[in-house]
Amino acid sequence: MVEILDETQSYPHRADLRAAMVRLLAHLNQRRQVTVVLLDDATIRRYNREHRGVDEATDVLAYPSAEPDDANIPPVAHLGDIFISLETAARQALEHGHELPSEVKVLAAHGLTHLLGYDHPTEEAWRVFHHHQQLILTR
Repeated sequence: MVEILDETQSYPHRADLRAAMVRLLAHLNQRRQVTVVLLDDATIRRYNREHRGVDEATDVLAYPSAEPDDANIPPVAHLGDIFISLETAARQALEHGHELPSEVKVLAAHGLTHLLGYDHPTEEAWRVFHHHQQLILTR
């Protein structure tokens, strides 16, 4: 199950995003729930400051329900939450030359890659992360 929460109440493509996320999870054999929360820059900046100590807006944040590498925790029904700033996504879509729904899908895939246990603190880790993100996007 995928839940889309649009806190901005301004994104008309929620159903398409939900359908894309359902397809991605099915292709990945993930029978768990994901929540995607659509925010503005001010709200995601607050979350970024509170949870990462970075006082600036960002495009996407991901919060897993459990640490993926903890073997002592059984798989949880809810994989986690993905927070996306629609304002940042709109700027990035313009920079990358594509429509907002495409950028939001890329950011959702980025968040999902984090929820599946991948991170990118180093250049090598970024290459692995990006590879997995691209696999998710091509499904």
